[in-house]
Amino acid sequence: MERKRILTGDRPTGRLHLGHYVGSIANRVKLQDSYECFFIIADVHTLTTRPEKQDIEQIPEHVREMTLDYLACGIDPERSVIYLQSAVAEVYELTLYFEMLTTVPRLQRIPSLKDMLQSAHLSEMPLGLLGYPVLQAADILMPRAHLVPVGKDNEAHVELTREIARRFNYLYGEVFPVPDVMVGDVPTLVGTDGEAKMSKSLGNAILLSDDAATVRKKVFGMYTDPKRISADVPGTVEGNPVFVYHEIFNPNKSEVEELASRYRAGKVGDVEVKERLAAALNAFLDPIRERRHAFEERSGYVDEVVYEGTLAMREEARKTMAMVRSAMGVAAIWNRISRKAEQVRKKREKAASES
Repeated sequence: MERKRILTGDRPTGRLHLGHYVGSIANRVKLQDSYECFFIIADVHTLTTRPEKQDIEQIPEHVREMTLDYLACGIDPERSVIYLQSAVAEVYELTLYFEMLTTVPRLQRIPSLKDMLQSAHLSEMPLGLLGYPVLQAADILMPRAHLVPVGKDNEAHVELTREIARRFNYLYGEVFPVPDVMVGDVPTLVGTDGEAKMSKSLGNAILLSDDAATVRKKVFGMYTDPKRISADVPGTVEGNPVFVYHEIFNPNKSEVEELASRYRAGKVGDVEVKERLAAALNAFLDPIRERRHAFEERSGYVDEVVYEGTLAMREEARKTMAMVRSAMGVAAIWNRISRKAEQVRKKREKAASES
């Protein structure tokens, strides 16, 4: 029996952070043995908010850094396909067909697009950004994926993909599975500022590749309970980013419970709580950093991984688009014209040879 498929990925905007890990990457690593996995490096998506030439010139290095993080976290190119979106030309054709099945009002109801508009400091909605979820649907359905592990903010995008798959199948016949969404155990990880989700652009992120000293510095700069002015004042644990991180990344649950109890009673200072958190985070990140360094030392390996994965995805895309064109009937248009033209050409050549 064939394994079901997964499609998920990230825009190459640089190194990944803890929010990426808990939101999606941890699930990807776990699912490699039970699913056929396709992980997209979505470089075309970066153009929706960063179309300037200087931004495009940075993409190759961002691709390398992100792929290193994938490998360091445990994504295995022997079991999964890591590929470059822009090098799979079929995605543009499939996006165009899907755009014919999607209305502007439907896209305008997707809440994350407004957030992306504001984050990019744009005053008006570019057509490419409005159509971002349609391009994403083409990405998901190109390998005919059954499951999409994503962060909470992309859940609405996958719902649009489900609608497009159902509509396409209704109009033209069963080609695509209707994919399910899988949100990580921690749908949204708050940043170190305690105000917004973790994001490199907001400067509130702890990167998977940060060294131990950098992690400690970022932890000690974390937001805690603003009402707690000294260690002997009872503090709030619930919603406190330091304790949120302890719950997720500190495997010593008895230590976390003990710190929380003392914090509520005003019997422990922020310094000790943060010192323990920094130690836990560095223990979590140490093996990731070690694997990353090992892959960095293998000259040309990252390029080879992306190259081989992209070739594999191109072959899969050709299969999908053959099915799509056949189901829609667009292949028959060219086939009829080319067949007739060939017949005319052969008659002309035969007449010329006989004269």
